[in-house]
Amino acid sequence: MIQKRKSKKRSTRTVLRLPDLDHSKLSVLQSLGSVASKRTYAGAIEDFITWYCSEPRLAFGRTVVLRYRYELEARRLAPATINLRLAAVRRLAYEASDNGLLNPDMAAGIRRVKGAKRLGMRLGNWLTAAQGKSLLAVPSGNSTRDKRDHAILAVLLGCGLRRAELTGLTLGHLQQRDDHWAIVNLYGKGGHIRTVPVPIWVKEALDRWLDAAAITEGTIFRRVSRMGTVWGPKISEKLVWSIVRQRAKVAGIDQLAPHDLRRTCARLCHAAGGELEQIQFLLGHRSAETTERYLGSRQRIVAAVNDKIGLEPDSRAP
Repeated sequence: MIQKRKSKKRSTRTVLRLPDLDHSKLSVLQSLGSVASKRTYAGAIEDFITWYCSEPRLAFGRTVVLRYRYELEARRLAPATINLRLAAVRRLAYEASDNGLLNPDMAAGIRRVKGAKRLGMRLGNWLTAAQGKSLLAVPSGNSTRDKRDHAILAVLLGCGLRRAELTGLTLGHLQQRDDHWAIVNLYGKGGHIRTVPVPIWVKEALDRWLDAAAITEGTIFRRVSRMGTVWGPKISEKLVWSIVRQRAKVAGIDQLAPHDLRRTCARLCHAAGGELEQIQFLLGHRSAETTERYLGSRQRIVAAVNDKIGLEPDSRAP
């Protein structure tokens, strides 16, 4: 006798309680492979849960997510940030539906919520070559910590690494290819693997730090105590942020973030005649359009089109 397979019962629930939201959030995070993606989605989902629980408990559907989008727009968040938050909410809804906690029709309605329109494009912040040299000259002392900080800035500026990539660097990554030092088999964002060439001056900065710290294996960058003792398995991404901010402040550069050094690397490579494809390989972008946004290739700030349009004061006039 052939038994009929029982069809999966559709949930009729339209309102999610806090335990349901937490369970769905955990399911979303477990489905992500990248540590950075987990951190980003965790923050986005937590923001939505806080807002959702503070409002009158309405059905978790299209109307609620629309209201949440209006709330994000009222905060004057960037369109890219708003769209990322909405993507996290959509994923939360589908995980809740798959786990039998939410009516599938409600989840389908959330999918139809449109994201914010991107009016223009933010170019971000970057340094000139002169500013980059000033920043590298800041940790000019001979202490172990100064040598570490100098090596960190050199890798960020010369190789364009992300913070997570820098903190995970090991001596095994440093190898020679075609008589050139490189960071080999580096796992980047989304599990993308690439090889990053290491300029000679960056390798020399790394050697000075490694010799001072007596590191012969394992992670390259580690903590340094006030007494100059090297300890711990590796440094945190938060420490990298702090080092960049502190050194930039001494160099007279305001509001500088580690990712700005990655953007600086890309722009200086482009200004030196580097090909777009090679810069894409260097940064580990899957799309050339992402690299173009880093470079600002479609808009020139130096020698801009409106610099000389016939309205400039005569420089020869007294």
